[in-house]
Amino acid sequence: VQLQASGGGLVQSGGSLRLSCAASGFTLGDYAIGWFRQAPGKGQEGVSCIGRSDSSSTYADSVKGRFTISRDNAKNTVYLQMNSLKPEDTAVYFCATNPHNLWSHCSGDGAYEYDMWGQGTQVTVSS
Repeated sequence: VQLQASGGGLVQSGGSLRLSCAASGFTLGDYAIGWFRQAPGKGQEGVSCIGRSDSSSTYADSVKGRFTISRDNAKNTVYLQMNSLKPEDTAVYFCATNPHNLWSHCSGDGAYEYDMWGQGTQVTVSS
């Protein structure tokens, strides 16, 4: 049973990346999924979360209009498309599962409700 985040890297300001959160050993479609990030010296921030169906999602104000969360349950994967990246988006990005479909609980304070976490993928945006 494993959750793995990938797709991070180094990109220039204004560039794009697509993060993937892939599950093995269990059905990702049974869970809401959250993307969280943590920058050096800062607390954990909820970036975007999606419900069991992809009709329900929420975004942090700091990424609205730039990031898009989606899921492909057939591929057991959730994606975070990140466009117009800014240096302040630099962080380690984690995906996590919420077994109670509480996709609206998408903040650093709500992170305790997410019970399985991937290992994180580094996103670095240069100015």
